[in-house]
Amino acid sequence: MLLGLVGGYGLGSIPFGLVFTKWAGLDDIRSIGSGNIGATNVLRTGRKGLAFATLLCDSGKGAVAVLLFAYLSPFAALGAGLGSVLGHLYPIWLKFKGGKGVATTFGVLIALTPMAGILVCGTWLATALIFRMSSLAALVAAVAAPLYAALIYGGAYAVAALILAILIILKHKDNINRIKNGTEPKIGQSKS
Repeated sequence: MLLGLVGGYGLGSIPFGLVFTKWAGLDDIRSIGSGNIGATNVLRTGRKGLAFATLLCDSGKGAVAVLLFAYLSPFAALGAGLGSVLGHLYPIWLKFKGGKGVATTFGVLIALTPMAGILVCGTWLATALIFRMSSLAALVAAVAAPLYAALIYGGAYAVAALILAILIILKHKDNINRIKNGTEPKIGQSKS
């Protein structure tokens, strides 16, 4: 599990949003919008293709970490999943200031608990379509994740989903306050 945690952290700490926006010749993504390195903030640059690439790669690094370490043991896969999300949240290369971990968590859940992962993504999509807020959709999906994992897979998978949900909720503290105050930006809207 420790080996998976370390290996997953290494994969998770690759800041795709920062890399893609730099390659595209844009300003440092950390100086735009929310200042984080994830797909939602990349979307604020107006570059939908870059945002989509960031979403794919951020979710992909979580899934790849799980699948690589699944060959060692289920516990190594669990460790790699958790490590990849921690790497995205707190990348060593960026002084431990990363993204909010939503896409990476989705990738981990799809690889670790496929049915629960699909349900979590569906929950995010439905909430985003109804309320037009990425952060609210992430929070609702995060809360649903351990429930889906418990119902379908049980045991250690539900605990892993719960840990990931807690991490996402903690990283969305400011968003929660803005949602309560009615000042959280909608999807595609600039963040002031």
